[in-house]
Amino acid sequence: MSRKIVITSGKGGVGKTTVTANLAYRLAAAGERVVAVDGDLGLNNLDVAMGAEGSIAYDLFDCMDGRCRVKQALVQSPWHKNLFLLPAKFGKNRSGDARSMSGVITELGRTFDYVLLDCPAGIDEGFRRAVTCAEEALVVITPHVSAIRDADKVVGLLTEGRSMGVGLVVNKMRGDLAASGDVLGANEIASLLKVRVAGVIPEDDRITVGLSLALGGGGRAFKLLADNVRSGRGRLYDCESRYTGFLGSIRRKLKRIL
Repeated sequence: MSRKIVITSGKGGVGKTTVTANLAYRLAAAGERVVAVDGDLGLNNLDVAMGAEGSIAYDLFDCMDGRCRVKQALVQSPWHKNLFLLPAKFGKNRSGDARSMSGVITELGRTFDYVLLDCPAGIDEGFRRAVTCAEEALVVITPHVSAIRDADKVVGLLTEGRSMGVGLVVNKMRGDLAASGDVLGANEIASLLKVRVAGVIPEDDRITVGLSLALGGGGRAFKLLADNVRSGRGRLYDCESRYTGFLGSIRRKLKRIL
């Protein structure tokens, strides 16, 4: 049974596409057949994040409009043999209704174990179209008041009148700031939003728009996120412990200086 998961956020700039790309890779590396769908027409760069730019012939909207078959638009990611992309290309008058998009996602579900939909930020038409196609959602946030406030609105829309499973991915978490109380920790955010945390991703200069292949901090965090998505467990990457206690206080001071 295919799992269709929309990955969304309340605001832009929280790293939603990076989370989508890295989660897709970690699921594929675990043996799942995965397709990531770029549903963000305005800022479509999932192909860049997955190393597949320059390989696009057809896209999601060609499928929705019947100009090609779904399998003709799929691009295999160079990262893994089990990982595919259904891209989106920007263009004028590119639109489609929820029904035609749902048909494409349903067809993908017959081939893939996981269909990940990279959703536009915000709550406009693109958000509603993508959400209609999914049964689960991951809301990507950063530990900042504006992001948490916007995420609260998105969570409300996702759960309004439907039984959709929703999880949080707390991205760009700085363990030193969380340990000192300068930003909220993941569990505090979950308590505020009344939603479980599916993953915590540290702020890491090695994680940009692209892949965190190495099992450094970011790589381990994405692996845990993928494991939680697959199993329903809640093992989270620990960003804070190395910044607690006497030695932790020294590390916090050094990090702020450096």
